[in-house]
Amino acid sequence: MLDQIPNLSQYPLNNFFLIAGPCAVESEALLMEVAEKVCKITERLQIPYIFKSSYRKANRSRLDSFTGIGDEAALKMLRKVSETFGIPVTTDIHTDEEAARAAQYVDVLQIPAFLCRQTSLLIAAADTGKAVSVKKGQFMSAEAMQYAVEKIRQSGNEKVMLIERGTTFGYQDLVIDYRGIPVMQSFKVPVVLDCTHSLQQPNQASGVTGGQPALIETVAKAAIAVGTDGLFIETHPKPSEAKSDGANMLPLERLEGLLERLSAVRDAII
Repeated sequence: MLDQIPNLSQYPLNNFFLIAGPCAVESEALLMEVAEKVCKITERLQIPYIFKSSYRKANRSRLDSFTGIGDEAALKMLRKVSETFGIPVTTDIHTDEEAARAAQYVDVLQIPAFLCRQTSLLIAAADTGKAVSVKKGQFMSAEAMQYAVEKIRQSGNEKVMLIERGTTFGYQDLVIDYRGIPVMQSFKVPVVLDCTHSLQQPNQASGVTGGQPALIETVAKAAIAVGTDGLFIETHPKPSEAKSDGANMLPLERLEGLLERLSAVRDAII
């Protein structure tokens, strides 16, 4: 599946691949800064790279939360990242109508965790012919995700991957069950661990989701040891100033060292 994504086949796919970028499109300058930095790191380490940023934030805790700079403007910025750096880009979609529109600009359509059972959305994404990444719902077992995969395949699209992002544990926490990675790999799809959203602490009284970014390296190392195909890491030059999910993102300056250590783990187990 990965070799069918434009520009992703420049490196041998015997390493884990990376999906990374700022949570939301805040400005063109931010996207370019992050993409340039991450491209240099992944090129040196021979890690296949997909740039990620949300052109619209539809699932927000409060009405006054940041939702985006405008759909058309944000999507054009994502396409510019792809064209400038020669890398595939991905963004999430939330309605059937968004699928065809976003597909004009991005290479991979991401289905949010809360919508992973939304049949019409999965079909709409599949019908674009783009690769589709589906986040496992916090309320779903790994075994049940085979049906999301089947919906996409039965719609004529074989380019699908699954993303583990933790399971609801009480009201304000998530837990990662690493047994789910080989279970979902048994569906013959790449499986990715979302190292940032798996560490969210949702439903805070403040209306702003919390997180534990200090544990990103811990969960990422465990995922590599288990044999995950890819990692999803949201990153930002100044997470404390980010307009969305700042509590979860990895500071951009820490990404290079982290990927070096993760590459060493991968080399040790293959």
